[in-house]
Amino acid sequence: MHFPIRTLLDLGEAVRGARCEQGLKATLVAAQSGRSRDLLHRLETGRDVTTGALLDVLRSMGYTLRLEPLGLPTLEEVRQRFAEDDDG
Repeated sequence: MHFPIRTLLDLGEAVRGARCEQGLKATLVAAQSGRSRDLLHRLETGRDVTTGALLDVLRSMGYTLRLEPLGLPTLEEVRQRFAEDDDG
């Protein structure tokens, strides 16, 4: 299930999930994007990277960004957030 990206960690998990769903190795994505493996790791673990680096990584995997109104989290999103807190 896909949820809106609201935090850097959400973004990192979405990028990693998309990469893994395609069966792409991190080293390949880094090379194709012209970015370092370390930068990709920082992105996928929810740390801050430049917008240009994010767009390069997404482009190399065949993705783009779309802006949507924020809105409130759904009940399912809230449940998942609290479940993640209980696991950690």
